[in-house]
Amino acid sequence: MVRDMRFEAARWSIFGIMILTYILVYFHRMAPGVVSEYLMADFQTTGTRLGSLSAIYFFVYAAMQLPSGVLADTLGTRTSIIGGNLIAGIGSILFGLAPSFEMACAGRFLVGLGVSVVFIAIMKNNAVWFHARVFGLMGGVTLFIGNLGSVTAAGPLSALLSLFAWRTIFLAIGLFSLLLAIAAFFIVKNRPEDLGFAPPNPRVPAENGPVTHASWLKNLWGVVTLPRVWPGFVVQFGIIGGLYSFMGLWAMPYLRDVHGLARSEAAGYMTAMLLSFAFGALFFGWFSDRIGRRKPVLIAGMLLYTCSWLLLLFTEWELGFDGKALFGLMGFAGASFVITFACAKEVINPELSGMAVSVVNTGCFVGTALMQPLFGWMADRTWDGSMQGAVRVYSAADYDNGFLLMLAFTILGLLGSFMVPETRCRNITVSEPSIA
Repeated sequence: MVRDMRFEAARWSIFGIMILTYILVYFHRMAPGVVSEYLMADFQTTGTRLGSLSAIYFFVYAAMQLPSGVLADTLGTRTSIIGGNLIAGIGSILFGLAPSFEMACAGRFLVGLGVSVVFIAIMKNNAVWFHARVFGLMGGVTLFIGNLGSVTAAGPLSALLSLFAWRTIFLAIGLFSLLLAIAAFFIVKNRPEDLGFAPPNPRVPAENGPVTHASWLKNLWGVVTLPRVWPGFVVQFGIIGGLYSFMGLWAMPYLRDVHGLARSEAAGYMTAMLLSFAFGALFFGWFSDRIGRRKPVLIAGMLLYTCSWLLLLFTEWELGFDGKALFGLMGFAGASFVITFACAKEVINPELSGMAVSVVNTGCFVGTALMQPLFGWMADRTWDGSMQGAVRVYSAADYDNGFLLMLAFTILGLLGSFMVPETRCRNITVSEPSIA
């Protein structure tokens, strides 16, 4: 009993440090949308340049996903979390102090570099410290709690901006990241064995494919050349590329420019969307584990998400309850993408789960990195020159051009969901189930 309590205390303490770090990942991901008018005014930037500033985070995040998987599978999650917090903290401080657009880009780059290793480290930690039968649920819990960072980047951040300068807030977030790095140094361990505990999951023989090698490069090649890993990448590229671009940058300006909402009013819509996204991640991970199926749950979620975009674009929805319900539906349905992480872990040797999840997760950030500046470019092409102070104001037609591009991305992600293999919530390299 004492041993069990020590084990529980250890794994939940480690998870706590990681999830606090992950909350900051989502804060940095979504905050530019709330402070967009300040960024445009301070740095005298166009929609295209604003999109590029925000997208720097996603470009470096995407580029780092495979290295993040290698890092988690070789040096371990402890190194990832300590190093990630240090670099992100320095980047956030630099972003808050930036005297120029170029310096802000450098700070945003460091933030993206630091936070890019966090999610893969958490998923690897979940695979090592928790039983395989709850991996889908733990993925949902991770995204649910992490998304509280998104919620803080909506209403609470909007309220804080009436009390503090945006720069002060990013300085404080940077200092908090540095404190988390210190806490991780003392608390986080790579495996239960490092503290003398037996692992919750038996080790899988190396011959269960693809095999694990002494060389991380051969392991990585074995992962990226496995066709059944890639449908999850396509889902995330299309679905989350558009969703993160909308939630993290363009939704707030859209509600301001087209529907005339003040920042505090628009933040209410974003809060509804982000909370629904958080609860959706928890629901879809739990429900998939509960019924023992992955593919039909994912497809249903993707269909519902596609319908939400059709409603946004082609119906006369009203502000108030209808609008918040639509934004909530989009966030909730989009969260079904969480299932792709469980699928990635279940189609490969568990020792390589970090690399497999990183391949799938790359799609999310490649899609977002492309979508954010593309949206701004499309809006700039038809912009009529309207300004409010130093901030560009776009018309409904300008935004619709970008939304049509997001819809095209969404349809691509939906098609990808039909190609995801059904694992029936088991690792198919250990016990191959019949595929439906």
